[in-house]
Amino acid sequence: MAKARKAQRNPKQIRRQIEKLGRELLKLLNQRAKLVQELDKAKLQQQQEVIASTDPDDQAELEQLVRANKGPLSEAAIRAVFRELNSAAHSLTRRLRVAFLGPEYTYSHLAALERFGSSAELVPVGGIAAVFEEVRRGQSDLGIVPLENSTDGRVADTLEMFARVPLKICGEVQLHIHHCLLANCPRHEISEVYSKPQALSQCRNWLARHLSTARLIEVTSTAAAAQLAAQKQGAAAIASRQAAVQHGLQIVAENIEDNPNNITRFAIIGHHSSPRTGKDKVALMLQIDHRVGALADTLAVFKRNRLNMTWIESFPIPDEPGAYLFFIELEGHENELRVRRALAALEKKTLRLEVLGSYQQTEPVQ
Repeated sequence: MAKARKAQRNPKQIRRQIEKLGRELLKLLNQRAKLVQELDKAKLQQQQEVIASTDPDDQAELEQLVRANKGPLSEAAIRAVFRELNSAAHSLTRRLRVAFLGPEYTYSHLAALERFGSSAELVPVGGIAAVFEEVRRGQSDLGIVPLENSTDGRVADTLEMFARVPLKICGEVQLHIHHCLLANCPRHEISEVYSKPQALSQCRNWLARHLSTARLIEVTSTAAAAQLAAQKQGAAAIASRQAAVQHGLQIVAENIEDNPNNITRFAIIGHHSSPRTGKDKVALMLQIDHRVGALADTLAVFKRNRLNMTWIESFPIPDEPGAYLFFIELEGHENELRVRRALAALEKKTLRLEVLGSYQQTEPVQ
């Protein structure tokens, strides 16, 4: 005999169960928030430091939940839910103030929202140097700045500020950058395209194929580009989907970046490194002698200590022709024995050596 079909529930029954689960969730969410609040207060008493909301335990928990998720909710939905839960819970003890390269709905803003949630006080400032100054002067607890892009490479303004201002990297956000063409007119009527130089560069092949006669105009941010496109007839912007909503623009084309794996890595900056998690990276800034083999001798230190480099950049030192700083990132934490040994060896081989910070490794997010 065939199994009897499970009785279909009517909408009223389903609604009652949804409401029951909602009440249970509300109770559990508040219980969880109280525990986070208790934990934050205990940490403040022990460490007397700002609650950084870069807590590696938060990130580890989130990754565990994402891996355990069986659906139907997507990974992005799970991340959004728990990000906002943590943001709201941490703000019960102390609302975090985070400076970012504004205005709102730039990719820096989206990266800040991704990491800190909407319960943090996110403060838009006019430039990367202003982010560093906000944190250095104690006007913001943390800052978030673009560090490198998978298409365009390093962000020179950020490297220059690390050379000038003694702040630490205490976290990172790797964000998939999906550019949209935004306008309030059809594509064939677009005569000007506004965006920041990096966004125009990351879409140059698409623009050459689809808008070859349009004039490309550089502005300070993708959000400023969206604002201009909303005001001018025949103008378009390359910006985020969120900027389209904010400025009342239509998405004429989406995902127009030439590299489908277009990722920008953002550094979270503060006054302290993050604690060791076992899956960390450490960033260094160093200057070496201008002589044959000096760089090779320096890099050999990492090989001898079995340290894997994940990033290296050279940067010319202002006002010192021919002199360069090297920015290097390694797997490990500055408190690990092998890293400490490497740093001791580097002290003897470099003219300048600074640990820019240790922080938890992260995966790119959409």
